[in-house]
Amino acid sequence: MSGGFAQRAREALGNQQLHIALDRTTAQLVVRRAAGLASLEDADRVRDRARASKMQLLHTLADSLRAFEARLVENGARVHWAETAADANRIIVEIATKAGVRRVAKSKSMASEETHVNGAFERAGIGVVETDLGEYIVQLAGDRPSHIIMPIVHMTREQVGRVMAQRLAVPYSDDTQTLARYARAQLREEFLQADMGLTGANFGVVENGAICLVTNEGNARMVTTLPRVYVVLMGIEKLVPTMADLDRFLKLLARSATGQKLTAYTTLVRGPRRSGDDSGPDQMHVVLLDNGRSKILAGETAEILGCIRCGACLNACPVYRSVGGHAYGDVYPGPVGSIVTPGIRGLAPFAELPSASSLCGACREVCPVRLDIPRMLLALRHEAVEHTRQPAALRMGLKLFARVASRPRLYRAATAVVRRVLRSRARDGWIRRAPGMASGWTRFRDLKAPAAETFETAWRRRAAGRTS
Repeated sequence: MSGGFAQRAREALGNQQLHIALDRTTAQLVVRRAAGLASLEDADRVRDRARASKMQLLHTLADSLRAFEARLVENGARVHWAETAADANRIIVEIATKAGVRRVAKSKSMASEETHVNGAFERAGIGVVETDLGEYIVQLAGDRPSHIIMPIVHMTREQVGRVMAQRLAVPYSDDTQTLARYARAQLREEFLQADMGLTGANFGVVENGAICLVTNEGNARMVTTLPRVYVVLMGIEKLVPTMADLDRFLKLLARSATGQKLTAYTTLVRGPRRSGDDSGPDQMHVVLLDNGRSKILAGETAEILGCIRCGACLNACPVYRSVGGHAYGDVYPGPVGSIVTPGIRGLAPFAELPSASSLCGACREVCPVRLDIPRMLLALRHEAVEHTRQPAALRMGLKLFARVASRPRLYRAATAVVRRVLRSRARDGWIRRAPGMASGWTRFRDLKAPAAETFETAWRRRAAGRTS
């Protein structure tokens, strides 16, 4: 995408339709998540145990991956290792080409968005269609997802209706049931015609080599059973040790993502069709994707690999709720994207993202596995300052602040002047337009006027009153 985060964020702030779409959805998801967690008995204990198992697995990830591979092979699946996104796309296209695949049906997969596998299919002359409703709309619109679990959270139903009317030649409607019926009619034939099915993986169970998929539409079951070739594209961090651990993660994922006790469809795939099976693919391939994850694991943000992609941190984040997902410039938006994207793409082109946070801690509070996202954002900010050149105005401003703040008398005098200037501009206790560099703050929000008396002055006055 063009420009940096700041430019994209400014454009998003002026997009009224985006705000309508975000407000309709994110606030509702926050309420539903709270109700969902309240319905889980001993929720804090479940979260603690899930976190402990995930963190322990990350400490032994190499051994767990080898054990997982062995179980997959025993189950009849073929395992491929992809160091980069390009490697993953090449492997998948080669599988399709060798099998004579002409049409691919996909279930929702953030990993496939990460590698841009759709473009690789199209360059190879292989047709590909998204079968998740939101992803299907994104594909029709020539757009990309803006939320981890709700790809078209940035679109209103009116916008979806116009896209469908234009691309599918159906009557315009903004009724969600009608729009779903249009998509269902189109996708039914895609399921039947597809030679290959492609999914991501919500979890991979080390204990038995099972691939776990969760959806609310059932499309994943069609993708994994009808085509003769089935491919899983899975990040190497998506493992859980046992089925008991999977049970805990499923309880947390559904409640954190949509407020449900359990998603409508939970699918476990153990391998290709066996003798006597009524359905299933002739071939099953699992592509294990690194693409920077090993580098993340070795650094200060390794904890982010415990993310289960529920999207709760996006819904709680005041920055995401103001600018949406496209402002982040890549596949993973919100607080998790501000850590994952610099990890897999490199910090230099995405150095702004760790600063796209108020550090309010809401993301840490709602995370089902209690990831310390603010700590990781601060670590990346420190790294950005150390290794990327900062704007001259910022460097000079911080040096000036350091000189003033390290001299108490000068600091008190300077803040007294600033306080008087700001209070002179206040109306009804609020400043609508601040002077100088502070104008950036009041361009999009009001600023509370500073108190007439500082805390230090009030403390000294009260202390003097007690001793007199």
